[in-house]
Amino acid sequence: MTKTSEDASVRDAGRGSTSGLRDRERAESLWSVSVDRAPAQRDGARGVLSAPVKALLRPFIRWYVAPLVDAQRDFNDVTLKLIDDLHEQLGLQLDERLLHELEERVLRLERLGRTAVSRTSPETPTSTSAGVSATLPFDYFTFEARMRGSRDNVQTRKHVYVADFHGAAPVLDLGCGRGEFLALLRDAGMDASGVDSNHDMVEACRSEGLEATHGDVLTHLESLDDESLGGVFAAHLLEHLSPAPLVRLLELVVAKLRPGGLLVAETPNPLSFVALKNYFADLTHAQPLVPETLVLLARQTGFSRTELRFLNEPPTEERLRPVELPSGPQFDQARVALAANVARVNDVVFGPQDYALIAHR
Repeated sequence: MTKTSEDASVRDAGRGSTSGLRDRERAESLWSVSVDRAPAQRDGARGVLSAPVKALLRPFIRWYVAPLVDAQRDFNDVTLKLIDDLHEQLGLQLDERLLHELEERVLRLERLGRTAVSRTSPETPTSTSAGVSATLPFDYFTFEARMRGSRDNVQTRKHVYVADFHGAAPVLDLGCGRGEFLALLRDAGMDASGVDSNHDMVEACRSEGLEATHGDVLTHLESLDDESLGGVFAAHLLEHLSPAPLVRLLELVVAKLRPGGLLVAETPNPLSFVALKNYFADLTHAQPLVPETLVLLARQTGFSRTELRFLNEPPTEERLRPVELPSGPQFDQARVALAANVARVNDVVFGPQDYALIAHR
């Protein structure tokens, strides 16, 4: 987002906030309805004539109207308090997201200040054949921080893979990013290192005391001894590769894993429409990978055993809910068909957002 568009967003947000405050102040002045409040008098002869009649009738209908007005006032009070609470919660969530993003940007600026000289060193690659290019025309570090979420959220999603690597050290994390999974493996007492083509990502790992190499993942794999790894992890890397580098990466992983070693590769699930939205949000993606296609490539490149694991379903409140039909045997068939159709649509539209290939050498 450009500076101009950011300023415009701030102005728009300010106008929306001011309008919201005016509406809130007006609601505050109106919520306390009362049966004793004088009614507004209409203009003209009709208003003048009706005013005495209303005043005369009010004491006689007060017993009937008063409970309704009291109930309306209580409802208004509860509704305003609920709106205030929701507004506060949404504000806190927004503040937390912006705080995480701001923290990432500040840490990045600090690392840039410390490593400005190292950027010109001979080891810095100028292009990459796999993973995210180091010469993108936009700030990919900030882009990923905004799109993928905070470190805590990413670590929570990746924690399910830690158990797969027990006894599989050393582990290599391809496209290690900010080091979320490396930190999980370190905390579990496992020997692990990572490689990433993005300099900022690598510096983020190193600032956390994690072992990470700045370079192309294919070149890094080629430099390792055969059968020197127990496990390889690759989260949201394969979809960045065109067919030739993808096949080459799988071939190299097979060669570098010792017998019985495993590869865990997570990628967006193109069988879910919700996942496709997130997939196309990243401009660096090369192609979505249908699960059966990835399994076939893994088998052809030398893996002996594979399985698929689908993860990260959208929240229940975002999925279609069952529809209740009237009771009675005449609706039994319709009830079964409707439930099956709702389940099918949920699988296709709101299915798991990611899947993982678990491949053993």
